[in-house]
Parts: sequence; C-alpha cells; structure tokens
Amino acid sequence: MTEKTLYERLGGYDRITSFANDLLCRLQDDPQLGRFWQNRGDDGIEREKQLLIDYLSASTGGPINYTGRDMKLTHQGMGITENDWITFLAHAGKTMVALEIPQQECDEIIAFVLSLKDDIVDN
Repeated sequence: MTEKTLYERLGGYDRITSFANDLLCRLQDDPQLGRFWQNRGDDGIEREKQLLIDYLSASTGGPINYTGRDMKLTHQGMGITENDWITFLAHAGKTMVALEIPQQECDEIIAFVLSLKDDIVDN
C-alpha cells in the first residue's frame, strides 16, 4: 500500500485553498506585515494567492504544476526581517490551529516552511 502524500492528508486542493485564504487574511491584516500588500491591487493579490495555492499544492505532493518564480527571487528586495519571519510563523501556526490540522501534518508543514527561511529573509 502506498503512503498518502501530505497533499492528500491535508485534504487536497480545497483544504490548501482554505489554508491560503486564512493565512493571507491574517498576514494582510497584521499591522507589521500588511505593508507588503499595502499598494497591491485586487487582481495582483488574487494572482499571488493562486500562486501560493499552486506552490503549496505542488510542494506537498499534489498534482498541481507551480509555474511561479522560486522563493529567493520572489522575495528578493522585499526587506523581510527576522522579526517579520517570526510574525509570519505565528500567523501560520494560528492558521493551522484554526483549520484543525493534525500535529503530524503541522510538523511537516513547519519543517518545510523553515527550510525556506534563507530564501525569504533578507540577511
């Protein structure tokens, strides 16, 4: 028997979309992190959300093809600080709690996100 992918264990596309929607709302509403969306139009925000859904789907073993840029290029020059990173992680944790994601899947998500830090945070 084949082990299910993280994508399948999370509930597939619809649950990853719920995750992205919840997380992006938290990030945009945050007084510290909201600056990254301050001057973005609705279309740009929707495109970014779809790229996030595609990225998460592909990265968790789903059948989605991510066509966006890599994380380093995407976040280059944004001025993301260590404090921004910590705040982001807190919001991601709250999203996982709100969506009642099981601990094993939370641990896998956290490990994956932490592996991206050097590509996202400006040093």
